[in-house]
Amino acid sequence: MAPSRRRTVLIVDDDENLRRMLRVALRLAGFETREAGSGLDALAMLDRGERPDAIVLDVILPGIDGLAVRDEVAAHTSARAVPIIVITGAKIPLDRLSPTCVLRKPFTPEALVATVEKCLQEF
Repeated sequence: MAPSRRRTVLIVDDDENLRRMLRVALRLAGFETREAGSGLDALAMLDRGERPDAIVLDVILPGIDGLAVRDEVAAHTSARAVPIIVITGAKIPLDRLSPTCVLRKPFTPEALVATVEKCLQEF
């Protein structure tokens, strides 16, 4: 039996410290990680053909906000079926998103991992 492939999560957040915490939590849970410091960087990665199994996406980003990135990903042929876990501390309506794929800041590393795993199962 061949070993199973480790799933990859793209972390998109402009806060380097938060990206580090997310990276550590996800790697300890067995995920591979990639990182982007902005929405434009994340979209460029997708354009280059890098397709993660899930995306953890902050809403408040420089240049293009996370919800616009989410819409672009949804329109991207190769990434359309990638689950997106939105993280935010902002009090904005998130009615367009699956409530199981939203994490309100602050959250624990355990909540992050549980949400990523649950959203991966839904897709």
